[in-house]
Amino acid sequence: MLCFETICVENRQLKNLSYHEARLNKTRRELWGYDDNWDLSELLAIPDLVDERMHKCRVAYAKEIDNIKWEPYSRRTIRKIKRVYHDEIDYRYKYDNRDTLNALYAQRGDADEILIIKKGLVTDSIFCNVAFFDGSRWFTPASPLLPGTQRAFLLDEGIVETAEIRESDIEAFSQIRLFNAMVDWAHAAALDVSLIA
Repeated sequence: MLCFETICVENRQLKNLSYHEARLNKTRRELWGYDDNWDLSELLAIPDLVDERMHKCRVAYAKEIDNIKWEPYSRRTIRKIKRVYHDEIDYRYKYDNRDTLNALYAQRGDADEILIIKKGLVTDSIFCNVAFFDGSRWFTPASPLLPGTQRAFLLDEGIVETAEIRESDIEAFSQIRLFNAMVDWAHAAALDVSLIA
């Protein structure tokens, strides 16, 4: 079983590395009992093929690093979101095996993205954490499938706060925003909640 981290590289700089490091070391400790801490800045040497444009660094690991992939990245356009349902899904760790998530994504129909509802609670999309705007503040679900690194950063900065968000609460908000390690808050599109089908 492998887990992975997806790290944004911009202008040949690894972004939010301390958050990725914290999650990776927590995962290695909790899943496999390793108590050594990896320093990703020492383990990751940006290859020459990575230029100034945005790239994605994908690090798959277990006891050791299994593989590292570097590829150019383009942000997706999201125009419509489809609600999907799974009461048993477990993605507490960033598992390399995403079969259950992919099966849910296959249910999106003509939508660009999904919003996963678990036991009546809003969790995440397939690739992103989400936040909802009530007119003055942004709230992110208190129980995401996976606590993302960008989510941790936004919570630390006070940009978002946590709340239990039920599916029935969605209409009480005006906007939804989707963000992750590759899509920071400034580039996360804010969509009207009416676009969630």
